[in-house]
Amino acid sequence: MITTKGRYALRVMLDLAEHADGNFVPLKDIAERQEISKKYLEIIVKDMVAGGLLVGASGKGGGYKLVRKPEEYTVGEILELMEGTLSSVACLAEGTNTCPRRKSCRTLPMWEEYDKMVRDFFYSKTLCDLAAK
Repeated sequence: MITTKGRYALRVMLDLAEHADGNFVPLKDIAERQEISKKYLEIIVKDMVAGGLLVGASGKGGGYKLVRKPEEYTVGEILELMEGTLSSVACLAEGTNTCPRRKSCRTLPMWEEYDKMVRDFFYSKTLCDLAAK
């Protein structure tokens, strides 16, 4: 399940893409436009800066802006940064121990197919795609 943290991160990124003019965008402006608590957004943008999606500046003229062009960001990378793995089952999550039943698991192919569909879907959508709608 995608949490509010992941959904709000997408909204922040989309807002920054739509208001990109080379200047930093104040977080209070994003919070007002998106109708999200500024305090909650502070937590979200901190993670996005640490993850390399945004750059921030404090003081007069400060705020946040995208590191790359909007068309270079995928929904998948944003969601995985904020949510962790998009894997539907623990045995397919990156970095997990291999399940001892892996060779005999009759449901594993179904989970692999499902995860591939989800990953392909989210990684095929960019911020530009969302802005165009």
